[in-house]
Amino acid sequence: MKYRTRTYYTATQKALMWERWKDGWTLQQIGKLFDRPHTSIQTILAKSGGIRPPERRRCATALTLSEREEISRALMAGQSMRSIAAQLGRAPSTISREIGRNGGQA
Repeated sequence: MKYRTRTYYTATQKALMWERWKDGWTLQQIGKLFDRPHTSIQTILAKSGGIRPPERRRCATALTLSEREEISRALMAGQSMRSIAAQLGRAPSTISREIGRNGGQA
């Protein structure tokens, strides 16, 4: 007996599923498109009740990767948290939490 391995769908494939579902395709038709049983498609669509979930986005107030890099470099240069906060235009508490979350000051 041959077992199928678990299929992980990419974001592009999931977007295609949602488009086909919106266009009125059946689960069987969408399954044939991916050469998978309709139950694997149903699992994806049923997680949100058949309604396409909004795309995930990072919160606008979250630190960006470049800001995290700046914090790291400034700490290595010996700058204080308050000076780093002023340089980035962020609250000192935001910088403090970021430092505390990632191993503290050197």
